[in-house]
Amino acid sequence: MARQTTLTSEIHQNENRVSDRALHFLKVLVERYIREGQPVGSRTLAKDTGLDLSPATVRNVMSDLEDMGLVISPHTSAGRIPTVAGYRLFVDSLLTVRPPSDDDIANLRTRFEGPADAKQLIETASMLLSGITHLAGVVMMPRHERHVFRQIELLPLAGTRVLAILVTSDGEVHNRIIATERQFSPAQLEQTANYLNEIFTGQDLRDVRKRLVEDLKHTHQNMDQLMTRAILLAHEVVESAEQKDDCFIAGQTNLMGFGELASLERLRQLFDAFNEKREILHILDRCIAADGVQIFIGEESGYALLDDCSVVTQTYRVDDQVVGVLGVIGPTRMDYQRVIPIVDVTARLLAAALRQ
Repeated sequence: MARQTTLTSEIHQNENRVSDRALHFLKVLVERYIREGQPVGSRTLAKDTGLDLSPATVRNVMSDLEDMGLVISPHTSAGRIPTVAGYRLFVDSLLTVRPPSDDDIANLRTRFEGPADAKQLIETASMLLSGITHLAGVVMMPRHERHVFRQIELLPLAGTRVLAILVTSDGEVHNRIIATERQFSPAQLEQTANYLNEIFTGQDLRDVRKRLVEDLKHTHQNMDQLMTRAILLAHEVVESAEQKDDCFIAGQTNLMGFGELASLERLRQLFDAFNEKREILHILDRCIAADGVQIFIGEESGYALLDDCSVVTQTYRVDDQVVGVLGVIGPTRMDYQRVIPIVDVTARLLAAALRQ
């Protein structure tokens, strides 16, 4: 969050320095780039802005915006594209949100009608988000639907491998084979399992994972061997179980249609991130306590694999309590004016469906 806070401060400083005419040019440039995905030249900008200005004046304005870090000129083109700072200023101060069409709202409302359990509704919401926005839709499971740690068992396998068996409150069993640095006796593993059961039984796996992650930072510091062993062995299986079905992602293949994300290596990395989910969940977790729609542009997410992407999220509530987060992931040049209200409406409709 430190990077986003710093960037926001820079944006406010820039906003105070940018003339109204330059802001108008930036708005037109961003909107054009979002539509076409190609660098925007001065001649095109002069025409699109509708202002009677000389080419030299237009170039000077664009040079000022570039000096302030709001646009950049790619090496392969004389035109310019928005930077993360440019997008942020556009989204915060220049964006005109376009309400969803009647067809979009009717489509969303119809799909949420009829009996369905929470998991089905979450899957529906993620598919609807991806289908309407043509981006990747992501929806976190409601907190009250999450698994609770019931019991863990640790069994020795050949060599230094250990079988960890985690049972959750809904009866699900999660198995994970863990490669350890040394061999443990059955008695040592039983002692470790008893220690973990005593501490974590009855706790939400999400809270257990957070505790383990925090404890891992201090392993070997002021901890005895039992505590260290327990944390190291429990972390992998708990993290694996807590992430299973913890959020649903639909429409990843939609991102193949955007040139800036379409390289095979870039797509492989993105799909690996979607499949692994951990960092995506961390981003959603950061939005739980936030009010309103949250937008992470490029590196603001703090996750390097999403540096070319934006994440738009909104919380959803049941009985006036925030229970989850949903949103979309797409390129930084996504159609914010359409995407933001779609995310907001979907959150409201999902919350209403979950209350039924």
